[in-house]
Amino acid sequence: MTFTLAIVGRPNVGKSTLFNRLVGKKLALVDDQPGVTRDLREGEGRLADLRFTVIDSAGLEEATDDSLQGRMRRLTERAVEMADVCLFMIDARAGVLPADQVFADILRKKNANVILAANKGEGRAADNTILEAYALGLGEPIRISAEHGEGMGELMDVLRPISDAFEERAALDAPETDVDVGEDDEDAPRVPTIAKPLQIAVVGRPNAGKSTLINKIIGEERLLTGPEAGITRDAISVKQVWAGPDGIGVPMRIFDTAGMRRKAKIHEKLEKLSVSDGLRAVKFAEVVVVLLDVEIPFEQQDLRIADLAEREGRAVVIAVNKWDTEDDKQDKLRELRESFERLLPQLRGAPLVTVSAKTGKGLDKLQQAIMRAHDVWNRRVTTAQLNRWLIGMLEQHPPPAPGGKRIKMRYATQVKTRPPAFVVMTSHPDLMPESYKRYLVNGLRADFDMPGTPIRLYLRDQGDKNPYKDKKSSQPSRLSKHLKK
Repeated sequence: MTFTLAIVGRPNVGKSTLFNRLVGKKLALVDDQPGVTRDLREGEGRLADLRFTVIDSAGLEEATDDSLQGRMRRLTERAVEMADVCLFMIDARAGVLPADQVFADILRKKNANVILAANKGEGRAADNTILEAYALGLGEPIRISAEHGEGMGELMDVLRPISDAFEERAALDAPETDVDVGEDDEDAPRVPTIAKPLQIAVVGRPNAGKSTLINKIIGEERLLTGPEAGITRDAISVKQVWAGPDGIGVPMRIFDTAGMRRKAKIHEKLEKLSVSDGLRAVKFAEVVVVLLDVEIPFEQQDLRIADLAEREGRAVVIAVNKWDTEDDKQDKLRELRESFERLLPQLRGAPLVTVSAKTGKGLDKLQQAIMRAHDVWNRRVTTAQLNRWLIGMLEQHPPPAPGGKRIKMRYATQVKTRPPAFVVMTSHPDLMPESYKRYLVNGLRADFDMPGTPIRLYLRDQGDKNPYKDKKSSQPSRLSKHLKK
């Protein structure tokens, strides 16, 4: 059991920089302009031997209405309430501002454990500000530099008593166990667990409803939403045990990504960072949910995003959002399926489901589609089955003979899963046309029930090597038997 540390403060005081230092990775986007962080980002923090959960929050704004700044403030206040400890950061160079006084009063009311840190405190320029910070009434400030790593030892000394208290509480609450249950079969398909949940990335164009969908899945307003396009900037992950219609819960880690526009329309440095963060989430995901808007589905950018997920070798699920606004559902569904097969042939057979992030309708089907795609992505076929299949495929359509050179395909085997990858030993692999490789891939999809998942097929040259060429037979030949007689 570890404690939770929420980093709060005005915009641009260095919260995300400190978050990245504590988690040891550049997870949060950092830029000179204020207001970069909008959602709550969680990570596993570490200071020497201390382990804890750290939350990076949006900059506290004085707005309290339903504007974007007001919604960001409510989300940050929620992080303060759920955290065990709050680290209130001020800018040591700018000094204590009136807004700092207001937020210090809020923190005293909402959280019992508040640590005051004066960031950017390197050098003599911050000496006077450190003295001003006492006026906030939050105790002695810790002088730190998130960028240069100064003051981390002092922060660790303040956090250690809190960590020890949580460890003592965890020891008292821990159940007594005398049986160690482990996973014996290392070759079995990976089953999602709490420690290693199923990784899912939700991607799509701006304003497709990605954050709203994830909020509906987890059952709370965890991610910032609104009518404005491009609210999400970081790739934010949330953990959830998602129960399907059968009642069985599956541990999942769902990444909400920034909306991806066409490259020609991306000019700001911050948007480029947001898109690259989303692309990184796709590379680390197991299943990618491409979310479309039912009013403008399968636009050029949607196709690029889906193709990217396929090229990265991820299992893909196509979800069409805002289905509650569609009147003629049957005709629209028929049109969507036809467009999907025509525009994304490389994902033929991938699940296509309709959902409403607003009402929650269709989420059960989405969960089933994700689990089905993940199962196919982990599919393994035995070598015996593959070679029987290969003989049938060759008999039905023999490979061509380009330039009069006959191509012999000897045997096939599966070399990996996630996604399924196969090697076929053949002569003249460089002469094999792409059309025949597609014929084999489509055959694998159909005959081994692997719709939609990326399939990698490699042709390898075995040459004229005969494994029995230099071996002498242990059985006497017919001629030798005859001579002996």
